[in-house]
Amino acid sequence: PALFMENARKGSIVSRANSIGSTSASSVPNTDDEDSDYHQESYKESYKDKRRRAHTQAEQKRRDAIKKGYNDLQAIVPTCEQQDFSIGSQKLSKAIVLQKTIDYIQFLHKEKKKQEEEVSTLRKDVMALKIMKVNYEQIVKAHQDNPNEGKNQISDEVKFNVFQGIMDSLFQSFNASISVTSFQELSACVFSWIEEHCKPQTLRDIVIGVLHKVKSQLY
Repeated sequence: PALFMENARKGSIVSRANSIGSTSASSVPNTDDEDSDYHQESYKESYKDKRRRAHTQAEQKRRDAIKKGYNDLQAIVPTCEQQDFSIGSQKLSKAIVLQKTIDYIQFLHKEKKKQEEEVSTLRKDVMALKIMKVNYEQIVKAHQDNPNEGKNQISDEVKFNVFQGIMDSLFQSFNASISVTSFQELSACVFSWIEEHCKPQTLRDIVIGVLHKVKSQLY
């Protein structure tokens, strides 16, 4: 019996020691592996936050750029600054700003085309004036070189016949080429007629033909 009691006492002591060991082990802090998992999870959450923040900032920049673009359009397009009584004093919507911008661009295209046509007409006017200038310079030069040539040798009647013949010839082409529907059309036709039928060589041929005709009548 004494031996049995001694063994029982030793077994109880071992059992209590094992119980204390397991309790102490359960209270020990996390190991290195558990710390690594915890830090990795925290890093993942931080990376997601950074991506979300970057996306939010990019989206905000995009919206700010769009807003600035619409504000610039309203400042550039004159019709956006004018009051629209159909919508009152409320802020213009993006759709209205875009429509007004499209209308303004179309207006500018029409104005550009109109100005190009005006420039073309002015170029024709300049060309006609240059031709007239050259002709007058030649006349003045010829008169300066021979100031007394033909003086008191031709009667006024002959001069008038020459002038009439030249004008009759020019009027035929003028009457066939000129339209008098409007002043603008008349102006355009006149300059076109001058460029085509009043060239120095053409006028020279007309004058020579008239002179031959008058000469045949006189002699």
